[in-house]
Amino acid sequence: MDEVHPMQYAEDVTAGRIVVCEWVRLAVERHLHDLEHGHERGLWFDEESAWRIIIFCQVCKHYKGEFAGQPFAPEPWQMFFLWVLFGWRREDGTRRFRTAYLEIARKNGKTFLGAVIGLYLTYADGEAGAEVYTVATKRDQARLCHGDAVQIVKNSAPLRKIFTVLRDNLSVDISASKFEPVGRDSDSLDGLNVSGAIMDELHAWKNRDLWSVIDTATGARQQPLIVAITTAGFNRQTVCWEQHIHLKKVLAGQVEDDAYFGLIFSLDDEAELDKEEAWIKANPNLNVSVKLADLRHKVLQAKSMPAQMNAILRLRFNIWTQAEKRWIHPDKWATCGKVEVREQDLAGRSCYGGLDLSSTTDISSLILVFPPIEEDEPYKVLCRFWIPEECIVERSRRDRVPYDAFLRAGLVVATPGNVIDYSWITKQISDDAEKFELQEIAFDRWGATKVIQDIEEMNLQVVQFGQGFASMSPPMKELEKLVISTKIAHSGNLVLAWMADNVVAVQDPAGNIKPDKSKSIEKIDGIVALIMGLDRALHGQMPMKSVYEERGLRAV
Repeated sequence: MDEVHPMQYAEDVTAGRIVVCEWVRLAVERHLHDLEHGHERGLWFDEESAWRIIIFCQVCKHYKGEFAGQPFAPEPWQMFFLWVLFGWRREDGTRRFRTAYLEIARKNGKTFLGAVIGLYLTYADGEAGAEVYTVATKRDQARLCHGDAVQIVKNSAPLRKIFTVLRDNLSVDISASKFEPVGRDSDSLDGLNVSGAIMDELHAWKNRDLWSVIDTATGARQQPLIVAITTAGFNRQTVCWEQHIHLKKVLAGQVEDDAYFGLIFSLDDEAELDKEEAWIKANPNLNVSVKLADLRHKVLQAKSMPAQMNAILRLRFNIWTQAEKRWIHPDKWATCGKVEVREQDLAGRSCYGGLDLSSTTDISSLILVFPPIEEDEPYKVLCRFWIPEECIVERSRRDRVPYDAFLRAGLVVATPGNVIDYSWITKQISDDAEKFELQEIAFDRWGATKVIQDIEEMNLQVVQFGQGFASMSPPMKELEKLVISTKIAHSGNLVLAWMADNVVAVQDPAGNIKPDKSKSIEKIDGIVALIMGLDRALHGQMPMKSVYEERGLRAV
């Protein structure tokens, strides 16, 4: 048994000997406060119950990696999590906490910890006929955590005497209890009588239906426990974000929920990515299961490959991001917005347009790209956005996007009615053609037939632009370079900045990239239009050369 008391972690956090984020500090303060005042609400701490789970860990053994064959000795943060979760009791003696949420970066042992908790709930929780499940959107995903539990049993002589292993099922005959993996794709979720559930990788759950099924199946149990284990996500319309925000409100004292407990290990700010001493905030297993050299490599890789930054922030530093793979870092994008782009200064200059019409009820975009005409001048960008007037209030409420604020700021144009009036777009293009030397407009053929016919009648050059890797990758990579080197200026347009932060970049085996609208959480149409417009601008700057300029004349 480790001589360190589980409360040592709380003491070290309070004294500042362990570096933690705000939410871990608040969780520690909540526990200490309740030790003094919990009795006023009928709560009390049972050290015997708390020790029971800590001692149970000793019979569980690691089965892979450098710790294979060694008993599971919980790290201080893990001991604190288990100590608090299983030690608190209600006035009637049942367990206080019914839901726990653990959010932490990858490689910190959360899945193994979840497996240990599942085994404990199946055998040692005093629940006759216990039904414990590892739960995920897919049963194969649920098998990952459950597979750890199976291997723990197989590698522990005491547990092999208690549990019967049959395929996916772990059972304890003496108490008629079982531990199984289930997913949304399981044959049936009807009739479950859940006493415990380990909700694995909650950030990947697209809706709360599965959570509701499990939660409502605990009603017949006296002290059920749901434990969610996850890394940070990127979709704020999920049950994971819902639980994340609820825990933060509980810890901040904004909501009172004595049945809810959790820990969030994260950087307090993205800027701490440059401070190695802060990395332990998201990785409490640093230099144990998380190797510092590996983290350093991942951070350097993300800085040189911006498309990887989002994955590193989310998975290795537990920061919620706007999209699965951030293509452009917002700080780099913001720097390019410091140069003001004024329409009056661009009058008469050559430009190239990218037009993304989206659907008739969504936001449509026209981006004009002005190539540099002087040395060290950046490419300059003008933005045009349209949205149906009658959709603004509803979309602002439903999508939680401030379209109404964009409208008041003059950043979008509202066309009358509940669908885009494309005549407003063609009128703007006509006005732009008179003001600037509009060379070409690139367009995605989807839904653009009538508008393109109208543009062609203005004697303007239009170019159909494919949305696949072959067409999108070269200008997208060039745009990435321009942003990193601050060779593009967009005046800090808030709509375009919002769209840039939404972009998910997908990559093919050859290393080509393109934006993926299906994986992007919100609209990216303006960035797609910018990529198309930049492509035409780049082609427009490539004068055709005679072959003789390259090799001279040849005699025959």
